[in-house]
Amino acid sequence: MSEIKIMGKGVGYAHASVGSLKGFEGKQFVKEATEATSCEISFGSLPSGAAVPFFHSHKANEENYIILSGAGRFQVDDEVFDIAEGSVIRVAPGRDRNLKCTSAEPMVYICIQAKAGSLEGYTMTDADITERKNLL
Repeated sequence: MSEIKIMGKGVGYAHASVGSLKGFEGKQFVKEATEATSCEISFGSLPSGAAVPFFHSHKANEENYIILSGAGRFQVDDEVFDIAEGSVIRVAPGRDRNLKCTSAEPMVYICIQAKAGSLEGYTMTDADITERKNLL
């Protein structure tokens, strides 16, 4: 299983890494390492032919799965559909979900969990363009 590494922290930010996603194995939650207050983010990997060993649902949170590599099948309640690298799947609270890797290579994905209906502003409606010296 891959381990999360805390790379650094400063005022208003935290930097963590699960390392290279090529060869990433298992499941790694990053909320604690990044001190996130708005969502839980996890990295997951399933070897060829493997599925998550259980179905689950959430009471108040929705989940967004982003497939980074590999391919498979996703089930929400009794509906099953194909997924592959680049797929993004949102699952609402109260819906059972599971996924299985059907590709020869492992499926690596990110899952972002946040309270359904909590997003008030986003992109430019929650952003301010600021003036700052570029140190990059």
